Amino acid sequence: MTLRKAAGLGALLSLVTPGLAMAADEVVLNSGDTAWMLTATALVLFMTIPGLALFYGGMVRSKNILSVMMQCFAITGLISILWVIYGYSLAFDTTGMEQGVVNFNSFVGGFGKAFLYGLTVDSLTSAFPESVFITFQMTFAIITPALIVGAFAERMKFSAMLIFMAIWFTLVYAPIAHMVWSGNGGLMWDWGVLDFAGGTVVHINAGVAGLVACLVLGKRKGYPTTPMAPHNLGYTLVGAAMLWIGWFGFNAGSAVAANGTAGMAMLVTQIATAAAALGWMFAEWLTHGKPSALGIASGVVAGLVAITPAAGTVGPMGALIIGLAAGVLCFFSATSLKRKLGYDDSLDAFGVHGIGGIIGALLTGVFAAPALGGFGTVEDIASQVFIQFKGVAFTVIYTAVVTFVILKVLDLVIGLRVSEEEETVGLDLAQHNERGYNL
Repeated sequence: MTLRKAAGLGALLSLVTPGLAMAADEVVLNSGDTAWMLTATALVLFMTIPGLALFYGGMVRSKNILSVMMQCFAITGLISILWVIYGYSLAFDTTGMEQGVVNFNSFVGGFGKAFLYGLTVDSLTSAFPESVFITFQMTFAIITPALIVGAFAERMKFSAMLIFMAIWFTLVYAPIAHMVWSGNGGLMWDWGVLDFAGGTVVHINAGVAGLVACLVLGKRKGYPTTPMAPHNLGYTLVGAAMLWIGWFGFNAGSAVAANGTAGMAMLVTQIATAAAALGWMFAEWLTHGKPSALGIASGVVAGLVAITPAAGTVGPMGALIIGLAAGVLCFFSATSLKRKLGYDDSLDAFGVHGIGGIIGALLTGVFAAPALGGFGTVEDIASQVFIQFKGVAFTVIYTAVVTFVILKVLDLVIGLRVSEEEETVGLDLAQHNERGYNL
């Protein structure tokens, strides 16, 4: 009925949580797998700092560059600590879970691994240290809320941002990660949802949260009549290049081994990204008359996003189609759709990550089938696409509702938005008493 990734994240959970499929003393450390996972972990952290910080930093106005970069760095520190205190446990503790049984632990893990209880130097996940798996998953938890920053850039209080991210991580990210990746008994895992490296968990999750955030906060002062051009597209292109490179850790690392799945994930990631970059570029060229640097950088990210859920299951030609579809459709979402609906998604977090994640998640159900060059066991494509749709719909609804409630409560209690005067001056000075450029 469905394809389960043979060497992916969820397949390992029986080795790091109760209900062992293999006795711990039978697991032997593999130095090659360990070296690869250490490298992949560093690559994923590299995606947020400095990759995303530069990508977003170059797209805002010069008076807000430090605020965006500061948010990326602060989120990195905040989520790292929350992850080790309780986040890892909420996402990956499988106590009380049973395949085919829906209970509280189908939605979120317990606190059996809070404060990394039981972790030792010798603890293994499959053939590498559990400490490496914890850190690898931590980098996913870091970049997801950081992506949301792009939707409300240039107008949210730094203090409100920190509180929002802490609560959102707790109530949205950790439960979604648990439902998709925690193994037998996890809600979307039992449904058969395919998400190799984070189409639902990371990108749809962050994109939808970003859309809700920009709607709740409202438009930037002067939008859309006042020009708000990116102040340094050089930074954005460098950041996009760092994201492209780092994404090999994101996708190929999700094989959690130095094996053929990792190699194929690397190849299809490159193919889809290149196709999306060209798809966005040519769509913009035909529509607006000229291709832009911002456009090709955005196309790169759209392709990376779309191939993420499919990286461990689709073949090269499937990746090519997914990339092209993401490049073209995300271009129209971030331009025509945004203008038509009138929302101020500052740096197109929803237009690229939300839409790209949805495209990738749905097309995974198509191109994971061996009949279309995939490497899984999907026999009924229509059935798998419906399962993928259920996963997308659940994630969209859950994330939207919980994010909205969090933001509205915070707005009532402490206020979300800076004053008009602070917005005019810029968040660098108003929130941090610094300037990005002192001339």
